[in-house]
Amino acid sequence: MSEVPTDGAERVGFFTDTSVCIGCKACEVACKEWNAIPEDGLSLTGMSYDNTEALGASTWRHVAFIEQPRPDGRTELPLAAQQSTPSPSPSSSPEDEGGEMRWLMSSDVCKHCTHAACLDVCPTGSLFRTEFGTVVVQEDICNGCGYCVPACPYGVIEQRPADGRAFKCTMCYDRLGAGQEPACAKACPTESIQFGPLDELRERAALRVDELHEAGVPEARLYGHDPEDGVGGDGAFFLLLDEPEVYGLPPHPVVTTRDLPAMWKHAGAAAVSLLGGVALSFALSGRGRR
Repeated sequence: MSEVPTDGAERVGFFTDTSVCIGCKACEVACKEWNAIPEDGLSLTGMSYDNTEALGASTWRHVAFIEQPRPDGRTELPLAAQQSTPSPSPSSSPEDEGGEMRWLMSSDVCKHCTHAACLDVCPTGSLFRTEFGTVVVQEDICNGCGYCVPACPYGVIEQRPADGRAFKCTMCYDRLGAGQEPACAKACPTESIQFGPLDELRERAALRVDELHEAGVPEARLYGHDPEDGVGGDGAFFLLLDEPEVYGLPPHPVVTTRDLPAMWKHAGAAAVSLLGGVALSFALSGRGRR
């Protein structure tokens, strides 16, 4: 399986704190502008105010709008430390229990997995691991085979219908090379999208979760931060306020190529057995003719 190199530049990533996302979609616009991504229409689903619907070949950042009933016992979400409101009252008002809704907003992106299955299955080397630990597609090398699409456990990478080539977030590889942060993080007005060395981001995220728990938001949790998870941890991880499935994220992602070594081993053993059987058959038939 693909591994993150241990030499070279420090591994960097994204920490997206959804508790302070306001759904402005500035990250989507900044991503499109910097990377010259073509427009993909403004069709509304009829189920949400979201007009970009999902990640895709022409949407490398996507801000999900999730509308759901407000949890009982809490009337207002504490935001950043300096903006925190008092802890929720144990007894909410009848109005709070009477069907009030809340929006969960989250800016989704390629996870730049530690064990990236898309790299394992790419036959042309179009997908490669950068010196920053990120995963990038080279559009001039991609042959449009599409093997990477089903290999992604998050459903991030997609082929563009016009020519079949695959596209996804590059974490603004060109900007990283120039010592700049990705365009989406630069444009985020609330610092919901934070960029930096991955280890520092993990420490910062753990502190933020503690802060929210102390403020009366026990459902706050991290997603994709654990190096021991099914993909070896993500280069882009999230602070969520509900179960991952609510945000359209798989609860237990697994690298889809994890069984490839065992499969190749069994295939090799089968091939050796077959060749041995053919050789034995020829030997026996030759002895019979004598």
